[in-house]
Amino acid sequence: MKQHVVSALVENRAGTLSRVSGLFSRRGFNIDSLTVGETEDPSISRMTIAVTGADSVLEQIIKQLSKLVDVIAVRELDPSSCLRREIMLAKVAADEKTRPAVIEIAGIFRSRIIDVSPTTITIEATGDIEKLDGFLLLLRPYGLLELARTGLVALERGSRVLSVSDLGIAPLSVPVLIS
Repeated sequence: MKQHVVSALVENRAGTLSRVSGLFSRRGFNIDSLTVGETEDPSISRMTIAVTGADSVLEQIIKQLSKLVDVIAVRELDPSSCLRREIMLAKVAADEKTRPAVIEIAGIFRSRIIDVSPTTITIEATGDIEKLDGFLLLLRPYGLLELARTGLVALERGSRVLSVSDLGIAPLSVPVLIS
């Protein structure tokens, strides 16, 4: 079983996320990571979904997602030709003795110290999953107090894109509220 990354363009409206996550729940598929954000077109959101399973599971996920009305386009991203990143915030115990070592580890991983207290350091790190997991492995002995991860975001490398204009679909209109 391997991890698959699926990118989907969906209509940016209430209930879309619920319908997509409900599909996974009904079919018994586990989501490793799900991120959603507006695209260059405010009427469309991009979902990046990471799932672990056999190729047959991935095939079913893509077929089922494609059937949803809110889904405009869906495609698996090839791990060898896509950029994958995640953001992580980690709060680590750090007193006067351990603080220099924690700061040195943060520097090695090109992360940023975003908060310091007398007993803790909060670090922001960005990178692929393997890098962040390695970073956590080195921080744990100091006392990992709190952790937040965004989940995976991904885009294909080069000129290949998943966009509405490439599909020949007219962009959705967004209602304008006038007060």
